Amino acid sequence: MADNTELDRNKTINEGLANVIEVERTNSQGILYRFSKRLFDILISGIMLVILIPVFIVFSVIYLIGENRGPLFYRQVRVGRNGELFKMYKFRSMVVNADKKLLANKELYAKYVANSYKLPDGEDPRVTKFGRFIRRTSLDELPQFINVFIGNMSIIGPRPIVEKELTEYGTKERIDKLLSVTPGAMGYWQASGRSNIEYPERCEVELFYVDHASLGFDIKIMFKNIISIFKHDGAF
Repeated sequence: MADNTELDRNKTINEGLANVIEVERTNSQGILYRFSKRLFDILISGIMLVILIPVFIVFSVIYLIGENRGPLFYRQVRVGRNGELFKMYKFRSMVVNADKKLLANKELYAKYVANSYKLPDGEDPRVTKFGRFIRRTSLDELPQFINVFIGNMSIIGPRPIVEKELTEYGTKERIDKLLSVTPGAMGYWQASGRSNIEYPERCEVELFYVDHASLGFDIKIMFKNIISIFKHDGAF
């Protein structure tokens, strides 16, 4: 009887040590992954911002004339890691005060919400002709390298959303899972079809990434995104 008790105690201790070792191994992998990813983000975004200086200059001139006249950037408040709010940068593709015009038009806003927080292609009166071009080509997304360099976004991660969209994820557990990682300029949702995939399917795609995030998966997503950009998949 005493021998069995001793064996059970030793088994429990060994299982406990194995669990501790597994947790430490997982944590060390997580730290290494996050460090490598952040280093990659800083290097790529820094290089891209230098390369894109001529683009910023040309666009600055374009935004001085016609219906495009106004600020170069559109800054929208999005939800980041751990629920921290930040302003995401994009080249402005709409007329000035587009958000106010959307909220003022109840019918248009209702359609916007019903269509997964976007308006169908060609049905948004706020988008300028130049804006449609940079959306189709994804050029409007380029200023997000600023967010990546700062650190409130990553090259790869779930697409940052506005606060109202959090309700689409349902439970607090699912929301917390989404917000446990840094949002990205490119993500599995975009690689899978972008605007062609609407809620609630989009939630499952984004949460799948959180559960399977790794350097290998990130590289795969990055290349799939690049292909989608050239094919204009779901971009409008």
